[in-house]
Amino acid sequence: MKTEMPKVSKLESVSEIHHMLGLPGPVHPLISLMDANYGQIDLSRLPVSYVLGFYKISFITKLGGKFRYGQGYYDFDEGSMLFTAPNQIIGSTNDYTNNSGYSLIIHPDFLHGHPLAREIKQYGFFSYATNEALHLSEQEKTTILSIYEIIRDELNSRIDDFSREVIIAQIQLLLSYAKRFYKRQFLTRQVVTSNLLQQLENVLNTYFEEEKPVLLGIPTVQHLAEQLNYTPNYLSDMLRSLTGLNAQQHIHQNLIERSKELLSATNLTISEVAYKLGFGHPQSFSRLFKIKTMVSPVKFRSTFNRVDL
Repeated sequence: MKTEMPKVSKLESVSEIHHMLGLPGPVHPLISLMDANYGQIDLSRLPVSYVLGFYKISFITKLGGKFRYGQGYYDFDEGSMLFTAPNQIIGSTNDYTNNSGYSLIIHPDFLHGHPLAREIKQYGFFSYATNEALHLSEQEKTTILSIYEIIRDELNSRIDDFSREVIIAQIQLLLSYAKRFYKRQFLTRQVVTSNLLQQLENVLNTYFEEEKPVLLGIPTVQHLAEQLNYTPNYLSDMLRSLTGLNAQQHIHQNLIERSKELLSATNLTISEVAYKLGFGHPQSFSRLFKIKTMVSPVKFRSTFNRVDL
């Protein structure tokens, strides 16, 4: 007997989520700051699973249950933040009591024509996997709360020609602080990050030992992320915080080291080396090798005084 998947509702507008939560209509049709600190929001009215057509930046001051995100749950503590982008599947908490916090709802149209409309997609924490809510220190909580209060005051005052500019400036500031605080989190969560480099090396070793490059090509960031149970963006950010290199750069670094071994210790041709490492065209391999080492594969090989038997 097939197990029926729960129906996923999609909320396209800010007004829709206000209506579903039993709130008055939003002051602005494209942006809203919802305050759940005084029992004004009934989370039990939310569907089990739903998709939003807008960005949501939540600052959770207290959560009675768990919050579903994708196929798992966020590990919220008091003073955590959650970032969701349009068209991500999320779900309601399984405990509707003792919840408090703020949720900033931003429809993409609110950012239309502003550089932030493009830039917001580059913030990796909008696509982070399970267990990676942003956990704030007391000082960080105060900073974030002050930004929410400015946005709330701006929305509750008379909307004028400068309101959008002021609010977007506060959103940019909020995202900049979140980026800084996430970097601090990467550096302090030693349990998670301490063995990441070894795990990464193990995944790459397995990939090459099983000769997957011949069939599947160069290992991808997506493959590494799946094997390590992270999203590509989060993996790259963690690696960058540890080594200064993102996931793609780590792959390239590994490829260059392996190619040096093959060029110096085997009689494989340049083309054979390229195909063995997963390159579809030898020219692509030669170009990457020269960019990374400043010499061509042929020049590099010529520096070794090998005797071919």
